[in-house]
Amino acid sequence: MSTILIVEDNAKNMKLVRDLLQHHGHRTLEADTGEQGYALALRERPDLVLMDIQLPDVNGDTVLARIREDASFDAMPVLAVSASVMPDEQQRIVRSGFDGFIAKPISIKPFLAAVQRALEQGRAK
Repeated sequence: MSTILIVEDNAKNMKLVRDLLQHHGHRTLEADTGEQGYALALRERPDLVLMDIQLPDVNGDTVLARIREDASFDAMPVLAVSASVMPDEQQRIVRSGFDGFIAKPISIKPFLAAVQRALEQGRAK
């Protein structure tokens, strides 16, 4: 069973992602701020992180930068989850160090495929 950390400040989005992941046999951890997400990642060492970009305290890019500073997280994939639909914004997000991008609103089959791919392949190199 994989453990997936969801960092998402919108309760409806959190519920959807949590329910989908748990239905497919994953254990989930939840944080609704960047600081909570970072602390949970440090403590729990999840197999995958799904990181919202727009968070109430610090943005997802900032949390990712802190995660990437810690070499013990080198193998842990982090996927950006964002409503930013502009291709240049999506490319900027991926260039900032995320291992992939999932667009909101979430489309179930592509979402589950992206999660499975990240769990199987690990970090994008």
